[in-house]
Amino acid sequence: MQTHDSFSIEINSSAPVVSSRTIQIDTDIQSVWSILTDVNAWSTWQSDIQNSELKEPLAPGASFLWKSGGTRIRSTVHSLEYCRSIGWTGKAAGTRAIHNWTLSQLNGHTEVVVEESMEGPMAHLLRKFLQKSLDEGMQNWLDFLKKECEK
Repeated sequence: MQTHDSFSIEINSSAPVVSSRTIQIDTDIQSVWSILTDVNAWSTWQSDIQNSELKEPLAPGASFLWKSGGTRIRSTVHSLEYCRSIGWTGKAAGTRAIHNWTLSQLNGHTEVVVEESMEGPMAHLLRKFLQKSLDEGMQNWLDFLKKECEK
C-alpha cells in the first residue's frame, strides 16, 4: 500500500478489509481535484452514490452524509492538502472505515491513488463480501471519476 505523509490518519493495513486502487486520468490535477472534492455533486457522476451532502466548507473536521449502495454513511474529513490529498473516516452498519485519496501530476496525466481500510464487528463477520464489494466499489469510483474528468 502507498502511504502519504500528509494524512493525519493512515489506513489500517491489518484491518480485515483493505483495498487500494490507482488510475491515470488524462487531465490536469486541478480539474480532478475540483470534481473529486465537490462532495455535493458526487451523485451526478458517480452512479453508486445516491446522494451526498456537505453543509460546511470542506476542511479537516467537516462532516458529510452520503448514501452508497443503499448504505447511509457519516464521514468526517481528517486530512486535506489542496490538489494533493484528501482523507476521511466513515461509520456505517457496524463498520469503521478510513478512506484516503492521493493525487499527483505525472507526464501530463494525473495519477489518483485511493486506499481504504474497514474494521469493526461487521467487517470481521462479512469480510469476504465486504472485500469484494470494496474492491469493486473503489474501481467503479475511479472509473467514474476518470470518465467525468475526461469529458
